[in-house]
Amino acid sequence: MKSAGYYNKVHKRTGTLWEGRFKSSLVGSDNYFLIVSRYIELNPVRAKMVAKPEEYSWSSYHHNALNKTLKLITAHSIHCGLGDSNTRRAKRYVSLFDEHLTDSKLNEIRCVSSRSWVLGEESFKLKLEKESGVSIIFNQWGGVRAAHVE
Repeated sequence: MKSAGYYNKVHKRTGTLWEGRFKSSLVGSDNYFLIVSRYIELNPVRAKMVAKPEEYSWSSYHHNALNKTLKLITAHSIHCGLGDSNTRRAKRYVSLFDEHLTDSKLNEIRCVSSRSWVLGEESFKLKLEKESGVSIIFNQWGGVRAAHVE
């Protein structure tokens, strides 16, 4: 039996071992990029793995907020736009964490990223729809299932 088949049998699951592990979503603005950055860097905190983002060893927070040079990270242009020096950028980035992500913003990011949809303002989504001819704004389909019929 192949390793995926064995693993699936033991763990009572289906599919490839890595399916669904990585997702990507188009992020529509600098503001949303910074919100998503905070969302990602606060994941270990929300998971109660650490108390503060800087305590998580594998976080880009060390580069973005603590001004540590990490060979694996190339500074994003939006991050570079936070200030005219590394120190100012780091200080501005840290200040972004003073504002908490609301439950509605967390839910929006989770919903969009789990479906690989577009994250951004409605005007950005409408512009993408018009330019691409592809539906970007998704409607909720179906209704509430009040009872299970057998």
